[in-house]
Amino acid sequence: MLDVKLFEMQSFLPPSYEEDLLPRLKDAQEKLQTGTGAGSDFTGWVHLPRDYDKEEFARIQAAAKKIQSDSQALVVIGIGGSYLGARGVVDCLCSPNYNLKKKDTPNVYFIGNGLSADAMGEVLDLVADVDFSVNVISKSGTTTEPAVAFRFFREALEKKYGREEAGRRIYATTDKARGALKSLADSQGWETFVVPDDVGGRYSVLTAVGLLPIAVAGVDIEALMRGAAQMMDVCAEGGPACPAWRYAAARYALYAAGRSVEILACYDPAFRFMSEWWKQLYGESEGKEGKGLFPASVDFTADLHSMGQYIQQGQRLMLETVVRLGASARQLCVPRDEDDGDGLNFLAGASMDFIRDRAMEGTLLAHHEGGVPNLIVEADGKTPEDLGQLIYFFEYACGLSGYLLEVNPFDQPGVEAYKKNMFALLGKPGYEGRKAELEAKLNK
Repeated sequence: MLDVKLFEMQSFLPPSYEEDLLPRLKDAQEKLQTGTGAGSDFTGWVHLPRDYDKEEFARIQAAAKKIQSDSQALVVIGIGGSYLGARGVVDCLCSPNYNLKKKDTPNVYFIGNGLSADAMGEVLDLVADVDFSVNVISKSGTTTEPAVAFRFFREALEKKYGREEAGRRIYATTDKARGALKSLADSQGWETFVVPDDVGGRYSVLTAVGLLPIAVAGVDIEALMRGAAQMMDVCAEGGPACPAWRYAAARYALYAAGRSVEILACYDPAFRFMSEWWKQLYGESEGKEGKGLFPASVDFTADLHSMGQYIQQGQRLMLETVVRLGASARQLCVPRDEDDGDGLNFLAGASMDFIRDRAMEGTLLAHHEGGVPNLIVEADGKTPEDLGQLIYFFEYACGLSGYLLEVNPFDQPGVEAYKKNMFALLGKPGYEGRKAELEAKLNK
């Protein structure tokens, strides 16, 4: 079972910090479990691993098998929470090189998460000569980046297969009853899956939003949900032994003591997009009302040769959370070189995991001595169950953390500011006055 360890925290916090925070943690726990806190309309994820729609889950599995049978590629169109969780799980469990590997499952391409013509054109080229399907993910269907991308890929499908067959290759994950994408899907007869009303995008990886692409890549989504359910039971118990409580308490106490940045580190490059998912989860949930730790991430050991200098001796504004994923699936040992020109024969016969773990421990000691508090999130391994536990752990700790900060961890009002400016500058009807005002500022 996943656990959280605090490395020599007495160097940075008073011994009583956990006890001091217990009343507030109990209050946050009550709000999450009963849905009585700020943003309670979006706490459906709290009991999701137990209460998820089993009929839809079976349809997701059936759709994944169909895509695996009739497609060499799946194009996943979504932005933010509509793609980061799925991308993170696929990379972590199947490899960042998933699309380059020989396998029995389709390639999975993620698009609609930016506005690059080069990126769009590249994926269009990659699927031009293969059979492909599209999973478009949007609660409303009007979010600019995925809506624009969907126009391109819907057109490509219809040119390739004709409208009727193209319709059998489009899967829309959207609102259950309303919105532009739902209306379009119903009128065209596309298969639809639901973005639950009570689950916000950044908490939605364990809904159809994430599960369909993850299943297409061959991941056992039943095991993923089983792991999440195990952690859900642990978090429901709460208390000082709960890893989510310990993580939320330590990071809040360090924030209150003056730390302003949290760095998430992992010694497995496959974890990169899980870190990106984590950054959205905590950034959107906590970053409001002038509050919150700034979430950043590094890939170790690679970033020890770039960011390592700053972490070791720069401003003392950060705390470090290290995710340990356990043993690698593939074990490799360092070969012996008779000439030993590089002087590394002392490592001959040592496994890569052994070397990685010593690098991790050496870094932990160095950063601690350099004044960086370290939290360790330790999983048993890197299986779907382990990742299900990790996803739910981070979600639950995020909810606790938001309530400790006394903010609504389930809204994101600040995200709308750039959208309004962008719509005005693009000439969207209804924004004419704002357009002139913004253009005047830009032309000063």
